[in-house]
Amino acid sequence: MMPNRITRPEARVLAGVEFTRFSDLVSSLSPQEWATPTDCTGWDVRTMVQHVLGSGDAQASVREFAHQFRRGMPLNKEIDSHHWVDGMNEFQIRERNHLSNDEIVTEVAAVGPKAVKGRWRTPPPARYIPLPFGPPIGWAPLKYLLDVGFTRDVWAHRIDIHAAIARPMEVTADHDGRLVADIVAEWAGIHGQPFELVLDGPAGGKFTQGVSGQRVEIDALDFIRTLSGRLPGTGVLSNPLPL
Repeated sequence: MMPNRITRPEARVLAGVEFTRFSDLVSSLSPQEWATPTDCTGWDVRTMVQHVLGSGDAQASVREFAHQFRRGMPLNKEIDSHHWVDGMNEFQIRERNHLSNDEIVTEVAAVGPKAVKGRWRTPPPARYIPLPFGPPIGWAPLKYLLDVGFTRDVWAHRIDIHAAIARPMEVTADHDGRLVADIVAEWAGIHGQPFELVLDGPAGGKFTQGVSGQRVEIDALDFIRTLSGRLPGTGVLSNPLPL
């Protein structure tokens, strides 16, 4: 059976908790860890944090989002862009290159509550503006990004950083487990194949769809890294869900 999807009130709580956990991680980084390469090509830990900070700034302010969109879109022609958002990501990083690590720590701690407030004050008509997310999601309303997409992005990068610096990550069933379960439900609905999925760890669980499907047992966070392309996947795990 598939789990219930995350509701909007629940999504707001998860967003706030994730920003807090990400901020706590950033504040604990050593000078060596800031410079550690990650699984995201061309991004070290500092670059990744700059992106999350820039994204948080855009979530907090419509004016800042428009600024990043206007300045970032032309960069898609300059960089090895695979999605229209890549230019915005690049601009977020470039515009924050002047910040020291300590300044980044301070700004990341401050941006979370502002970002969550900004997302949840988006008026209903704007929440249903369709956006192209690319395959396998296709077109989806802005609320998909506001409710779960932005939170998944911060969370996935927290996973990336912990994988890079080889430090255990804080993982709980009520937070990380809900994000995992929601992703499983969406992913299963998109590809439609039968499976029996056993995810290990505090964020894990057992999920089934259909009958006589492939049985897969994997760590819950490695499952997320596989869907997002950080790790290779075969069989049913070859069906991606970008984060």
